[in-house]
Formats: sequence, structure tokens, C-alpha cells
Amino acid sequence: MNISRRDLFKFAGISVAAAAVSGCTTATGATPGAQGTSVKMLGKHQVVIIGGGWGGLTVAKELKKIDPKFDVAIIEKNDSFMSCPFSNCNLGGLKGVSLSTLTHDYSQAVEKNGYGMLTAVVTGIDRVNKVVHTSKGGVGYDILVLAPGIDYNYKGQFPTWSDAKIAKARRVAPAALVPGGEHVALDRLVKTMEDGDVVITVPAGKYRCPPAPFERASMIANYMKKEGLNGKVIILNETAEIAKGAAFKESWAEINKGAVVHESNCKISDVDFDKKEITYVQTVFKDKDDTEGTKTTKTIKYGIFNFIPHNMSNPVIEMAGVATTPDGFKKVKMATSPEKPVSFATATDAAVFAVGDVVGHAIPPSGQSAIWSGKECAKEIAHILHGKSYSVASALPYKSANVCYSMVGENPEEAIMVNHEFMVAGPVIGSKGSVPKDEASGKFRTTGLAKATHDWYKGAMRDLFN
Repeated sequence: MNISRRDLFKFAGISVAAAAVSGCTTATGATPGAQGTSVKMLGKHQVVIIGGGWGGLTVAKELKKIDPKFDVAIIEKNDSFMSCPFSNCNLGGLKGVSLSTLTHDYSQAVEKNGYGMLTAVVTGIDRVNKVVHTSKGGVGYDILVLAPGIDYNYKGQFPTWSDAKIAKARRVAPAALVPGGEHVALDRLVKTMEDGDVVITVPAGKYRCPPAPFERASMIANYMKKEGLNGKVIILNETAEIAKGAAFKESWAEINKGAVVHESNCKISDVDFDKKEITYVQTVFKDKDDTEGTKTTKTIKYGIFNFIPHNMSNPVIEMAGVATTPDGFKKVKMATSPEKPVSFATATDAAVFAVGDVVGHAIPPSGQSAIWSGKECAKEIAHILHGKSYSVASALPYKSANVCYSMVGENPEEAIMVNHEFMVAGPVIGSKGSVPKDEASGKFRTTGLAKATHDWYKGAMRDLFN
């Protein structure tokens, strides 16, 4: 019997994927709303950072660069790092990209940069006594940095769903917007798929990396074409908005030629994960003056479902008890004063800072934004520890503070990009972006941007881990 490469892929590592999705914890490992006290104290540090993602690692490294004498420690539940940025290139089957490309060893960063790291689950935060409680004990701090990333708000979006149904959604229709097993699970689903449609949902409200679902659609369509699979990638967008919209639409029309279908204003009402059926209500508006629209209930079948629900701040933010915005995402409200018109300190507690996806600033929730904000947060904290003042506003406006690439094709590899400038916008950091076209071709996508995508990711990993 001849065994194809795809059949071999199906056979190898199935147990790995099963193990990877067996748990349903949040990005920090804590059950939403969990609190706890520690039976023992593990010590105290000048700066404690919750979360070893792009933002948390940047704050830690920058603080040690500014002053090697700073005592800095990260609390992170995972024992290795997995990158969400660039992960769609793995799903697209691009040459030289695999799950190992996305995975890095925390011990390398610890040894190179000199900060500490505790692998543990956060169970509670006591701001009065300045203690973070974890599964391994209490950790004291002078300054606390919240960089826990996002979680999924299944319950808010589907209040009638049982915990068992939500757990099944996580297992069989992984969102893959947080690091860990769900990336392994989605990779397994794609790499072992048969003919059939792939459905990707795009949530309303703020969510991590707005271009991600659309880049993912492009990359999965690329993989299906390369493997000779019949089917389409269908995007069910809860709104009509598309990050880098004109650029993605250009690539879908010219590269994918109908293999990617974007449906606007589609609100998921239910999913039957056994029958592989999605029921949703789509609203069609006649014109810009039509505020009600015509609603139609539809049911479609799928082969693979990349179910991205509404996003919210990781429950660690709730544990910290800091003020948040009233929206479902619950972004951290940031401090402001005439002396420091913008800051990464929280409005609730001058000793607690926030970076990454959870910040209340009006900046894109991307890897590059996390790096930029991490560096500025580190400057702000370092000045405090040195008894000096610093205003983030002094670094603004900042051109190309966020440069975000999206791969859209292969043979040749091509990518698109958006470039954001950050500026002071009242009490927060604001941003404005532009999606450039190539002057020679008149196209948004270029091979040069594809090379820049690879170079950017390699450079970011070198910066975080070396």
C-alpha cells in the first residue's frame, strides 16, 4: 500500500494534537475569575511581569538593558514560547515554516538577558500587599506589569451554551489566537483535511491582530490549492470591516480566484459540532441610509471550522482589580496627568502597568505594537526606579511604530502591509494607518514585502531571545 505524504502526516503526531487540546485553560492557565492565596512566599522582585509574550518579554529585556542591576522576573504558565504572529505562514505550508519555527525556548532568553522566570499559574493578585499569588507560591513586587494577552468570551457571545459545549468548541474548532495547543490543533486539522469548505469567523469588537483571520484565509486557500483539495475558504464576518481590506480583496480576486469568499454582517446563532453545521443570521443593507437591513437565517456545512469568538482581556486583568473600559473586551484604563499626558501605568494603581493587547490606548493589538509599547513601558518604569520622571508623550508622534505584514500568496511569495503612526490623542495613544501600493506594479502585494515579512519575524525573535 502506498502512503502519501499527507497520509503520513495524518498518522504521525495525532496523539500530540490530542494532548495539546485536552485542556481548556486561559492564556495564563487560570480559570476565569479565580482567586487564591499562596501557602508560601517565593521572594520579592523590583518588577514582576505577568505574561511571557511579545510585550512581557520586551519589558523584561529592555529593563535589564537600561540597568542590569534591576531585579526583574516574569511569571508565565507555559514552559516554552509560541508565536501567534507569523503562524498563518505555517498553515499556508510556506517553504521553511513549521510549528518549530514558531516555538522558542524561554531558558535562552533568561540566560541571555538576565531576568528571572517562574513557570506557574497566576491564581490571585493582592495589590494592597503587592503580592502575586501563583500555583507555586507568592511573589512580591514593587512594580507589577500586566501583559497576559487575551482570552475568548464564548459565554458572553453564547450565554445559553453549556460549559461542555464551549469546551468542545475549543477542541474541535480551535480559534488559534493564543499560543499553545490550539495552534497545534488547527495545524493538524488543516494538514490532514480532505475536500470540503473551511469556515473562518471574524468577531465584532476588538480582537487580537485584526488582519489575522483574513491572512489565514489567504494562507489556507494557498495550502488547499497546493494540495489539490476541492473547496473554498468562507469568511463569516460579524461586521463588514476588513483590515487592509482593499489589499486583501485584490489578492483574493487575482490569486485565489474565487477560492476565498467573504460574507459580511453574519452573526453566528448556533453551531452543531457533530453535524458540522453553522447557523447564522446575515443582514443585507440596501444602501447607507438603511439602518435595519434584511435579515436571513442560513445554515452551512463545513469541513474545518476556525471558530474565532469574541475576544476579551485575560482574566488576570479582573484579578488585578484595575479599572477597565465598559465594552466586552475590558481594556485597562490608563493613567493620565498634565505632566504625563499618556502612560502605561493603570489609572487605578500607579504601581501597576499594562502592555500588549489589554492596554486602553487606541493602538493596533499586534506583535509590533506590543514590542513598541513594551519598550516605552520599560523606559517609564526605569525612570521611576531611578527616581526620575518620564513621559511617553516625548516619544510621540512616532512614525512606523507598527508595521504589520500579511502573507497572501506563494510561487511567488507575496505580502501586503499596513504602516501605523502613533501620536498623542487626548488621554491615550492614538494611531493612523496606511496601506501602500507598489508604484511600479500598482498592486498592494509584492515579493519584496514577502521577504520583509520573513525578515521582520526573524529579527523580532532575535530581539526577544538573544
